[in-house]
Amino acid sequence: MNLISLNGAWRMRECGTENWHEALVPGSVYADLMRDGSMPDPFWRNNELAAFDLLKKDYEYTRTFTMTDLAQKRYVLRCHGLDTLAHVFINGVKVAYVENMHVTWEWDVKQLLKAGENEIAIRFDSPILAALERYDQSPGWYCTDAIPGFQHVRKTHCMYGWDWGPRLPDAGIWRDIELLCIDEAKLDSVLVLQKHEAGKVTLQFKPEIDGCADGWKAVVTAPDGESWTVESKDGDEVVIENPQLWWPNGFGAQPLYTVTVTAFANGKAQDAWQRRIGLRTMGISREKDQWGEEFCHIVNGVKVFGMGADYIPEDNIFSRITPERTRRLLEDAKLANFNAVRVWGGGYYPDDFFYDICDELGLMVWQDLMFSCAFYDMTPEFDQSIRRETADNVKRLRHHASLALICGNNEMEMFMGQALQTTMQGDFETNGPKDYHHYTDYVKMFEYVLPSVVKEHAPQTFWWPASPSSGGNFDEPNAENRGDVHYWEVWHGKKPFTDYRKFFFRYASEFGFQSFPCLKTVEAFTEPEDRNVFSRVMEYHQRNKAANGNILAYLAQTYKYPATFDNLLYCSQLLQADAIRYGVEHWRRNRGRCMGAIIWQLNDCWPVASWASIDYFGRWKAMHYAAKRFFAPVMISAEEEGELTQQPNVIDFLRKPFVCSAKLNVANETMADVKGLVKWALRDAHGCIVRSGEQELAIPALSAAWMDEITFEEAVTTKHYLSYRFEVNGETISEGTALFCAPKHFEFVNPKLQVRQEGDEIVVTANAFARFVCVESDDPDMLLSDNYFDLNASEKRVKILRGSASNLRVRSVFDLA
Repeated sequence: MNLISLNGAWRMRECGTENWHEALVPGSVYADLMRDGSMPDPFWRNNELAAFDLLKKDYEYTRTFTMTDLAQKRYVLRCHGLDTLAHVFINGVKVAYVENMHVTWEWDVKQLLKAGENEIAIRFDSPILAALERYDQSPGWYCTDAIPGFQHVRKTHCMYGWDWGPRLPDAGIWRDIELLCIDEAKLDSVLVLQKHEAGKVTLQFKPEIDGCADGWKAVVTAPDGESWTVESKDGDEVVIENPQLWWPNGFGAQPLYTVTVTAFANGKAQDAWQRRIGLRTMGISREKDQWGEEFCHIVNGVKVFGMGADYIPEDNIFSRITPERTRRLLEDAKLANFNAVRVWGGGYYPDDFFYDICDELGLMVWQDLMFSCAFYDMTPEFDQSIRRETADNVKRLRHHASLALICGNNEMEMFMGQALQTTMQGDFETNGPKDYHHYTDYVKMFEYVLPSVVKEHAPQTFWWPASPSSGGNFDEPNAENRGDVHYWEVWHGKKPFTDYRKFFFRYASEFGFQSFPCLKTVEAFTEPEDRNVFSRVMEYHQRNKAANGNILAYLAQTYKYPATFDNLLYCSQLLQADAIRYGVEHWRRNRGRCMGAIIWQLNDCWPVASWASIDYFGRWKAMHYAAKRFFAPVMISAEEEGELTQQPNVIDFLRKPFVCSAKLNVANETMADVKGLVKWALRDAHGCIVRSGEQELAIPALSAAWMDEITFEEAVTTKHYLSYRFEVNGETISEGTALFCAPKHFEFVNPKLQVRQEGDEIVVTANAFARFVCVESDDPDMLLSDNYFDLNASEKRVKILRGSASNLRVRSVFDLA
C-alpha cells in the first residue's frame, strides 16, 4: 500500500466570498487567518470577541493534486480529523457529509479520481450556528460557561468556552489527510493481548485486515534487540521469557517492545502496523475493606498511589500543539514526580505522540471519553456516531502501556444523580428536560453502549462509567468511601484549606484552587492600564465568575494585602500551592485508605487565571514546585494543630492560650523499605532553635508511618514555627515547615534575602525565617530545581534547569505588604 499525503499548501476562504487565503494543513481557520494577518491574536486583550464572530460563517478549503495513474484496486481518502461539520468533495462530486471531529474518516474514491490533476474541497459549516440551532430544537442542561448546544456537536466541547477557556470554536482540517493506494488489503489495527505468568509473558495478536490477505507475520523486538516472530500459518502467539516489565514513574523502568505486524497477499507485503508496547498488567483494585471499597491503580500486582493532574488541550488553536510542546509539558509533569495524568472529557483525544511520551515517561493515563457536563440526545444518528468515535479511539490507544483506564464521562452521573434526587429543582429545573428521556439516554450510553464498545475492542482495559462515580447506576457518585471523588468545597464552597483533613477520599480525581499567572504572562495579554484584577481585560481572562472574589477572600483570611499588582499575582500562587499541599499531604499520610490525588489542573489552553499548575507559556507556578515536593517518592509532612486547625473564637482565645502540637509522618511511595532520621525544631521568627528533637523511623515500602504527637507548650502561635526534615544517610530527602497561625498574623522579621549565581547554581541566603522564597530572572522561562521554598535562616542552592539567570531577584512572604 502506498500513501499520498494531502497535507501542506491549501487555499481557504469564507464561503460566498472570493477572498482566498493561503492555508496550511493540518491547521484551522483561526490559524490560517492569523498567519496572513487577517485576524489579530485572539488571546490579546478582548480580541476573542471579534474572533468568535468569524466562526459564525462557513469556510471552504481546496487544493489540487496529481494522479499519475489509477492502477491500484482501491483509492481510499483518509481524513484523520475534520473539525467538524464537513462537506467533502472530489472533482466537484460530493463524497460525504460528516460531523464528528474525533473520528478518522475513510471513503473509497477511485470512481471520482482521474489521471492528471484532481481537486479536493471541504466546506465547514459554522460550529456556532449549528450548536445554537440544535439547542433551540432540543434544549437541556449544559455547562453554562459554554455556548448552548455544544453537546449536540461532536467537537471539542471546551472550544465553545469553559470556566477556564475562551469561546473560540475553530474549524478546519485539523489532522493529517491522505490518499491510500491499496492493492489487495490494508491493515487497520492489531489487538495485542497479554497473558502474564511467572517468568514469562504470552502475546496474542489479532490483526484487523480490510481486504483480501493470505496471511500475516508479527515480529516483537525487545529494547536490547532480541526478537520473536510468529506467522499466521503457525499460530497467533509469541512467548517472551524473562520479560522486562513496564512500570509507572517512581516504581521502575519503562522498557518498550516494538511490535511490527505485516499483512501479505500474493506473496507481497500489503501493509504494516508498527507500535511500541509495554509488558505489564494494569487495572483498578476495588477490594472491600473496613472503610468501604478501595479504588486504586494496580500495576503488575502492586497497588500504586496515583499522583498527577488533569490534562486539558494545550492550546485553543490545535495546530500549535506540537510533539515538542507536549513533551516539555509531560516531562515537567514527571519532573514534579507525577505518575499519572487524567485526560479530561471536555477536550479531545490527544495525538499519538501524547501517549507515546506517556509510555516513555511512565505516566499512567486516565482516559475520559469526550462527554462532559451536559445532557445528550441518544438519537439513532448520535448512537452511530459515538459508537464509531469510541471504537476509533479505543483501537488507536489500546496498545499503549500508559493506558490505565477508560472512563465514560466527566461529572454527568454526579450532576444527573443530584437532579434526580432534587426532582429537577433550581438550575436543573430551569435548564433541564421536560421529560426524563435524558436519564434513560444516559443509562444507554454509559451503562450499555459505550462499555460494550470498549470491551469489544480493548478487553484488557478497565472501564469506569463516569468521574466521579462509585461504579455507575447513579449509586452515590462522589461518595467518600468508594470510587473516585471530585471535591470542590475548598474553593467553590469557600471552606478553609484545613477542610481537606476531614475527608479520606479513596481517590480524588479532581480538586483544585485558582491563581493568577506570573506578571510576564499577564503582560502577554494586557496593556499597562489593564493590570488590575478587576479590569475588563483581566476579567475576560478569568472565566470563573466568582474566582477573583474567591482569591481575594482566601487572601484576606491568610495574608496581609499585597502592596503591588505583581505581589498580588505572587500571593495568589502561594494560596494555590498551600491549598493543594494541605490536601495531598493529608491523603498521602493516609496511604492505603486514600490512593489517588489528581489535581485540577495541569495546564492552560490560553493565558488566563485558572487552576493550572503550569501556565499557557509553560511557566511553573508555585503549585508545580510544591507538587514536586508533596509528590516526592519519600515525603515528610506535618499534621499541625494551631489557630488554623482549632479555629478559636475571640472569647476562647482570651480565656486560655492554645497549646500547639504536631504529628510528623513520612510517606514512602517506593518499592523499597526506607530507614532514616526525622529531625524537627521549634524555631522563632529569626530561625533560631527553641527546642529540637530527632528520631529514627523505618517506613516499609508502599506505606506511611507516623511519629507520636509532639506538643509545644512554650510556643506562641504568632512567634514560633516548626521545621522538619527526613534524612537518609545524612542526606535530606524531604523537608518542610508549619506555622501555627495564618501567615498574616505571624511576626516575620526581615530575612535580608540575598541571591547570587555560581555556575549552573543559584545560591539564596537568609538571615531569618523566610517563607515561600521566590527566585526570579529577567527570563520568565527560567526553571529551577526548586523554588517557592522556605529557608530557616540558612543557605540553599538550586540548579538552573532551563533558561537563563539574568538580573536575579528574590522575595518572600515578608515582602508582600
